[in-house]
Amino acid sequence: MTEISDIDTVKKEITSFSLDSVDALEAFRLKYLSRKGIISDMLAGIGKADPTERARLGKELNSLKKLATSRFQEAKAELSSQSTYKKSATDDPTLPPVPPQIGSTHPLSQTLEEIKSIFYRLGFTIADGPELEDDFHNFTALNFPPEHPARDMQDTFFIRKDEQNPSRNLVLRTHTSPVQIRLLKEQKPPVRAIMPGRVYRNESITAKSYCLFHQVEGLYVDNNVSLADLKHTLITFAGHLFGKGLKYRIRPSFFPFTEPSLEMDIWWETGNRPGQWMEILGAGMVHPNVLKAVDIDPERYTGFAFGMGVERITMSRYEIDDIRLLYDNDLRFLNQFP
Repeated sequence: MTEISDIDTVKKEITSFSLDSVDALEAFRLKYLSRKGIISDMLAGIGKADPTERARLGKELNSLKKLATSRFQEAKAELSSQSTYKKSATDDPTLPPVPPQIGSTHPLSQTLEEIKSIFYRLGFTIADGPELEDDFHNFTALNFPPEHPARDMQDTFFIRKDEQNPSRNLVLRTHTSPVQIRLLKEQKPPVRAIMPGRVYRNESITAKSYCLFHQVEGLYVDNNVSLADLKHTLITFAGHLFGKGLKYRIRPSFFPFTEPSLEMDIWWETGNRPGQWMEILGAGMVHPNVLKAVDIDPERYTGFAFGMGVERITMSRYEIDDIRLLYDNDLRFLNQFP
């Protein structure tokens, strides 16, 4: 049971308590102001006091709590002030200032910006589109047949999958090619644009593969666009990005949305490693079925398309052997790319 004499005793303790350190301040808080402290216990004991004394006790205890809180806040401010202005060896005004930490551009961003600047100079604009796509834009309009393995759950992140009505499927885009479809539906030829962006694949995360990566796709549709135009564009681009002494080769390939299709390899040598051919992009002439899907007459217009992975180019240029390093956000790694 709480009595006035108890309050007076605690008041004297609070007044005389030495608050000359952070540890003493914390001890004071725990003893008097915490939920299990003395003042909380005394407030809980009011209910057992004589009913005629409860109002007086409550008033005295509130005054006691204000006193304890005031002493605590004043001592805390005083200690904070002392620590702020405490002299140290670094207070010498003649010493040079500590240089601020300056961030750096991510190696992926550096590579992507260089790729975009090259295509700017080649007359391409930039187009963008959503990362959540429907089945038509991601597969059907790009000439993927219904049984194509790329539609499988093994390769695609499905947000909504309807076996009875595939047109209702929603996916995280597996490539930036759907932007080509959206662009051709909105803008009639001539069209010359690149489509950089993130894409997603349902793959295991290893040193060589990741569940997301960046692509740059390109599209040129107009009258009389030829395979020679495509080869000239790719060779010019590779020369700007990797240097004029670059060795390259172009070989046949297959993609559902281009015909004929090809891939471009470059001869890559780094450090003491033996040189090897490395594929950097896929390309081809836009398939007539793709043009028909967006109501463009393939008898009148032709075009070419290409696509490349930014991570692969970045890893090659900077000799990075683990793709996961690009996504770990480890400052020890990122600070190497000023």
